Amino acid sequence: MKNYIVHTDLACESELMHDKNKAGTDYSEEIANGFKVAKLSVKSLKGEIQTGKKCGNYITIFSEMINNIDGENFDALTKTVSDEIGAMMQKAVPQNVSCVLVAGLGNREITADNIGPKTVDRLTVTRHIEQFNKNLFDSFCKVPLCAVAPGVLGQTGIETAEMIRGVCERVHPDIVIAIDALAARSTARLGATVQISDTGIFPGSGIGNRRNEISRATLGIPVIAVGVPTVVNSATLVYDALTSAGFEKIDSNIKQVLHDGESFFVSPRQSDLISDKVSELLAAAIDNLFLRKE
Repeated sequence: MKNYIVHTDLACESELMHDKNKAGTDYSEEIANGFKVAKLSVKSLKGEIQTGKKCGNYITIFSEMINNIDGENFDALTKTVSDEIGAMMQKAVPQNVSCVLVAGLGNREITADNIGPKTVDRLTVTRHIEQFNKNLFDSFCKVPLCAVAPGVLGQTGIETAEMIRGVCERVHPDIVIAIDALAARSTARLGATVQISDTGIFPGSGIGNRRNEISRATLGIPVIAVGVPTVVNSATLVYDALTSAGFEKIDSNIKQVLHDGESFFVSPRQSDLISDKVSELLAAAIDNLFLRKE
């Protein structure tokens, strides 16, 4: 079955398909606030070939199903996500940040794709407060935060990347935080993994609908992508079942089964609960970075 390519948006899953720390990559794991954090750095073309990921840094935070986490554990996970986003921001923009734009990508009408828009709904946006009442802003805000949920091409007739670029040209943020739902290769990752990267994002790439890139190269400012996997390719489920059953070669019939399943994606039955809790988590993590604590 080695000649079948398993699709995933998660860098940690790509790295796990190869030996760790091959030339062109660095990979490490640590425990932060009780959660495992994996860090992958892709440093060269050889590293890109090894992992299937662009040069850059990828951080993966592992947990149980996020919708099952409450209380102190939820606060600890929020802090972990916030700390990692903050550390990546500090590397991308070492000087003082004057404005941050959060882009919630995805279709809010589809449960497995609405993490981005729902996170934006929960954010405490503050850019307008600084403009109209500086004293009030200084009392509880650190950095002006604005947000947009641009929808998808089929809803607006406008490429997501075009819309975000237009907002950036008007608002002039120092950095964009793009939030999107991802596709995993393992069902165990669904709703239980947060990935943070500085390589930008291709909206829709996880489900084979790759749109224009949102990155430093296209916007002219750093882009931090934050995502949680919500779907898995059905062909991957078939692949895993066949592998577990001992199949080692792909004949023409198996190839056809896998090919037929590539356009179908499966989400957990509790997708609505995952979407609600993940958007709560990501909004709280971002607010923690830009609001003053009492």
